[in-house]
Amino acid sequence: MTEAEFYTVYKGVYLPSRIYSPRGLKYFEEFSFRSDDIIIATYPKSGTTWMQEIVPLIMSGGDPAPVETLPNWQRVPWLEVDQCRTFKLEQRPSPRMLATHFYYNLMPPSFYETKPKVINVMRNPKDVFTSSFHFYGMASFLVNPGPQSEFLHKFLDGKVMFGSWFDHVKSWLNAEDKEHIMYISYEELIMDLKDSVARIAQFLEKRLDAEVMEKIAERCLFKNMKLNRMSNYSTTPREFMDQTKSEFLRKGDVGDWKNQLTVAEAEHFDAAYKDKMKDVKYKFVWD
Repeated sequence: MTEAEFYTVYKGVYLPSRIYSPRGLKYFEEFSFRSDDIIIATYPKSGTTWMQEIVPLIMSGGDPAPVETLPNWQRVPWLEVDQCRTFKLEQRPSPRMLATHFYYNLMPPSFYETKPKVINVMRNPKDVFTSSFHFYGMASFLVNPGPQSEFLHKFLDGKVMFGSWFDHVKSWLNAEDKEHIMYISYEELIMDLKDSVARIAQFLEKRLDAEVMEKIAERCLFKNMKLNRMSNYSTTPREFMDQTKSEFLRKGDVGDWKNQLTVAEAEHFDAAYKDKMKDVKYKFVWD
């Protein structure tokens, strides 16, 4: 099946029709943010699930109950997903924890008025591509990736779910009110998770002692998070995500693209990256 059969085009961005509906997108557009909301903003396959584990543990002071009793799509729901309408978010106490895969410039009007805190997680796009290639192969609501070379062209052209990685990253880097946004990379989480937890806690103005932060970091190691049934999507029906083809939480590595891309594909990717990111001043960990 083709993109036209699987996806809805919303403001120039592909969205899987099975998950994103006109009603859900209307709910998103009319959503009323609070100034103390916490938003996790990511391009898909950039560490969203990880942050949906870390932030609730920080906000609970290390109490594991939020991540052991609620699936991650309920504890930190994606605002644009159709299912989000049923969660009665307006009744949740502050601070609410929310997630989005949308560009900065596609956020609802109240977002710019209330200026909630945002944690923007970025990841080396070659690893995002690699993770996406495996994910598209196991998720029935996405167009099958087909040959790797074909999917690579789609990815670089933004003809994939949530559009261009380049446009997404640049939109958040160019955001106004940057004092409300914390920029962090997947690679930083890998390199020093305890330090990353401490920095996130500081940004969220949540005072935690060193022992609690150490416990949170230990619990959020990829190998440990992978065992959490509330986070690994093991409860999701196989006809929706077939984890016999590829696990949702697969490797959690940095640099796995080296096992995936051919030399020619990597060179093509580098050329596209250099061209599309030439005006970006931000210093990425992977550069």
